[in-house]
Amino acid sequence: MLVTETCGNLAFRSVKIYFSGMALFKNTAYTKEEAVKWPMPNYWDAVAFCLIFAGLIWLAWSARQMTMPFHMGQSIPISLDPRNLPSYALRTVLRMFIGLFFSLIFTFTFGTWAGKSKRAACIIIPIIDILQSVPVLSFLTITVTAFIALFSGSMLGPECAAIFAIFTAQVWNMTLSFYQSVRTVPHDLREASRIFHLSAWQRFWRIDVPFAMPGLLWNVMMSMSGSWFFVTASEAFSVANQQITLPGVGSYIALAILHANKHALLYAILTMLAVILLYDQLLFRPLSHWVQRFKFDSVEDVTIDEAWVVKLFQRTLFLNRFGVVFESLGENIVNLPFLNRQKAVQKKKLLTDKQSSLMLILGRVLLGLILIVGLGFIVNYIFTELRWNEVRHLLLLGGFTGLRVMSLIIISSLIWVPVGVWIGSRPGVATVIQPIVQFLAAFPANLAFPVIALLIVRFNLNVEIWASPLMVLGTQWYILFNVIAGTTALPKDLKQATATFGVRGFLRWKRLILPGIFPYFLTGAITAAGGAWNASILAEAVSWGSRSLHATGLGAYISEASSRGDFNQVVFGTIIMCIFVVVINRLIWRPLYNLAAEKFTLR
Repeated sequence: MLVTETCGNLAFRSVKIYFSGMALFKNTAYTKEEAVKWPMPNYWDAVAFCLIFAGLIWLAWSARQMTMPFHMGQSIPISLDPRNLPSYALRTVLRMFIGLFFSLIFTFTFGTWAGKSKRAACIIIPIIDILQSVPVLSFLTITVTAFIALFSGSMLGPECAAIFAIFTAQVWNMTLSFYQSVRTVPHDLREASRIFHLSAWQRFWRIDVPFAMPGLLWNVMMSMSGSWFFVTASEAFSVANQQITLPGVGSYIALAILHANKHALLYAILTMLAVILLYDQLLFRPLSHWVQRFKFDSVEDVTIDEAWVVKLFQRTLFLNRFGVVFESLGENIVNLPFLNRQKAVQKKKLLTDKQSSLMLILGRVLLGLILIVGLGFIVNYIFTELRWNEVRHLLLLGGFTGLRVMSLIIISSLIWVPVGVWIGSRPGVATVIQPIVQFLAAFPANLAFPVIALLIVRFNLNVEIWASPLMVLGTQWYILFNVIAGTTALPKDLKQATATFGVRGFLRWKRLILPGIFPYFLTGAITAAGGAWNASILAEAVSWGSRSLHATGLGAYISEASSRGDFNQVVFGTIIMCIFVVVINRLIWRPLYNLAAEKFTLR
């Protein structure tokens, strides 16, 4: 009885929390009966309408710019005049949000599939491990020609190539975060969903998504910030020995670095700061307020600080009524009849146990054959195009880069885990520091590369050592963001229990904090490691104007091959990098991930 009652309460609270969170700006003072009466707009409605129409005008203008005619060989001029930066920033931010939209679709689809099915996870997670290690330059080199051919004569070709590159910089940490959350949903919530006979569609929206929301939001913010690092490569790239530059902050930065224009770099940094503060206030602050409703706590959080955008929409009369409409729409979508035919599915047994086992064996055999054929193709491609000495050289370069990556991840963890726990344990501090951390994470580390290059030359430093930290400047924030998310997700009843029993100091870290944040930390560390491999292409080959420095590593090899337009060497370097990442993930990260799911899950 006690277990059933507890599960029932948790499930009811989860369902209640979900539907109360469906309308982001809904004022709970209005009822559905009152919503029938649509009042005249007030002054707050006018302000809110201005924000909405400004967003619509931005979308319409950007869509028109993205569909302009374009032909290969056509020059798209980029000006370093700072008056062009506002329009460049709007174009860049739209690309980021389009990439974020597709990243969320990918996350909900494949993150759920991998979290629900061990067989699917055996395929999806290794593929993600490989893809997150593929450099953005490699994605652009392989896909840009296809996009330009698909949208021949239109700017949509280069635009889609840039958006796809930004998508690859955003999606992997979001998918891994959602996968980790789906795997670690508490058993009492799962039991409650079975008691209430929720279908798979209802469980997804009422259990999985709400439980994953706190960690997912921090990773969404990290994805937006991290994509600024690769925006330079995605908006200024080469194809068929022709340079294509798309109007945006990234191409502006690339041109400023090429001309060694310090003033232009300063203007770009100030523009980035303004843009980050703007979308933090308009989007992430309201979402941070909203996501508090999904924290898995038996004690309500009374310290929620409402964002000014939330207060603005709650004071409206006309627009506020839409909260009830969206809530009803969300309820209808979750309870669609054709997606919730659970009983019919349970009664209909498609396969016998023997047939199911046979299908499983056939699936594994087919997967094994695909892997063998793919591996054979890769090995044949490498050894027919490369000499053994060059293969051995690439493996040695990969070893150098891998040693740098793992060393930097350990150092970053020792620094940012305590800082992240301190921030996450103080909601007021987290609210203040969040935009600061977002800006630091969004700050393109490649802007610091020229400064580091000048210091290395000026003081005659060892480039093999001092170029290494550049690899983790932009990716270390994945660790911090996920540790903050894990700390804020710690149940308050557990915190109160440790305080009641006087558990402090090292014992509190050992029994509560480290086990509680361990799954989140692993998500951040895996993504940071993948990002560091990716960043090695820029970090191991630093340039400022006519000066260039190259460290020994696989990243420098790929960067030099890309600048020469040597497609084969780019492919070879990418394959070796993927092999290193997969081996490290299989030997180190995946066992730790399984340990987190088995021993550090709320039960």
